[in-house]
Amino acid sequence: MKKFFLACFSFIVSMSAFSQQKAQVAVRAEEGKYKIDKHIYGHFSEHLGRCIYDGLWVGEDSKIPNVNGVRKDIIDALKHIQIPNLRWPGGCFADEYHWMDGIGPRSERPRMINTHWGGVLEDNSFGTHEFLNLCEALETEPYICGNMGSGTVEEMSKWVEYITFDGESPMANLRRKNGREKPWKVSLWGVGNENWGCGGNMTAEGYAENYRRYATYCRNYGDNKLYKVAGGPNVDDYHWMEVMMKNIPHHMMRGVSVHNYTFTYSWENKGNALGFNEDEYFSLLEHGLRMDEIVTKHAAIMDKYDPEKRIAMIVDEWGAWYNVEPGTNPGFLYQQNTLRDALLAGTIFNIFHKHADRVRIANIAQLVNVLQSLFLTEKDKMLLTPTYHVFDMYKVHQDATMLPVDIVSHDYSRIGKSIKAVSASASQNADGKTHVSFVNVDPNQSVEVSCDIKTAKALKFVSGNIITAPTTDSHNTFEKPNQVVLKDFKDASIKNGVLTVKLPAKSLVTVALN
Repeated sequence: MKKFFLACFSFIVSMSAFSQQKAQVAVRAEEGKYKIDKHIYGHFSEHLGRCIYDGLWVGEDSKIPNVNGVRKDIIDALKHIQIPNLRWPGGCFADEYHWMDGIGPRSERPRMINTHWGGVLEDNSFGTHEFLNLCEALETEPYICGNMGSGTVEEMSKWVEYITFDGESPMANLRRKNGREKPWKVSLWGVGNENWGCGGNMTAEGYAENYRRYATYCRNYGDNKLYKVAGGPNVDDYHWMEVMMKNIPHHMMRGVSVHNYTFTYSWENKGNALGFNEDEYFSLLEHGLRMDEIVTKHAAIMDKYDPEKRIAMIVDEWGAWYNVEPGTNPGFLYQQNTLRDALLAGTIFNIFHKHADRVRIANIAQLVNVLQSLFLTEKDKMLLTPTYHVFDMYKVHQDATMLPVDIVSHDYSRIGKSIKAVSASASQNADGKTHVSFVNVDPNQSVEVSCDIKTAKALKFVSGNIITAPTTDSHNTFEKPNQVVLKDFKDASIKNGVLTVKLPAKSLVTVALN
């Protein structure tokens, strides 16, 4: 009999562990103050692995349908998610890139070895014209990162002139000779990249002095006004941020970058993109949630020197970084992309929304075939990763007013640590439509969310969509490209201002209310 009761008790405990949980969310809809800048949904295309070549760029003569040499299927998919900006040419590659190698007839462009990424040949066939023409095709803003590490002040100054000057000058005339009569509009301009590391191993003080000199000669030509971005700290280097805000005159910069990648455990133990267990799943998400602490602490330093919040925090490299896929070039950083990565992206977007007062630009790394990419390609084939579908789901928040949220959720616990299972964010767009996004990272338990929309306006449920899959490492392949996709979601209702949403385990849901 005793064994029977013990067996029953064990069964009840095991069943309760997988029972539905409850969460409460309050959306303070009348307190919206800051805009969720569309530019936090930016992207990054570095000359790294198969991101540019064999990813974006196939050449005009390719049998793969293309627009001026860039894959048409990727262009169409990026336009669908309303890509706001695209960062190029790096990354570490930016500080060894000499832009004049990438202009003029392609047959005459010098070749080089990409010493940062894989030691492979870089033939410079994708250069300034190709990149800026792509941005025009995408109707997106280019974000160019200039070479401070191995380049000169003159070189960076002339690049700005070549691109943006409409008058009579050697660089403007060279642009015309190379086939572009009118200048391009380029605002976003990074003055160096990771200059604490691959961009020159500088001290914070040394970089700040160099920034002042380089930025001085990055001039505004005509009505083209540069949005200059200082190379900011790596992860939690708060001293670096302090020096940037203290030593660089604020009229000389519009933003400071922050880089923060997510690993399963650490830089030394990145973990695998596929085949992970639940402890590794938890560890990756727990590490990813550090983004909130990092942004909060950097923002506090920025507030001390810039209480008016004129200067933006720009998280222009973020995403999951794993061990490379077996059998691939270790310098190419190629990795698969799973439902876990979609959940990570959703939680980080919710963090960026929370900090909309300071975080105004962000760029996931990277666009194609590298790190937490949106696309994987193989010859003429292309697939959309789970992360792509998060950008599709969350595009409704672009340039909408952030509505503060308060959340009470159960804890999801593993390896002696706990994180909140549910995160959320909300916004109201210019048409008055409210969108609320939820992420349930608990892989075992569904959650019924009671979401109190605190507004005098009567709202009704309009539509919803969901991303989920059978397992946390569900992913898309060229043979099965639709294992993790965006689907319609109807398990939500609203009554007396309270929205009830039933979140499946390991899911992302966005609902529209009007």
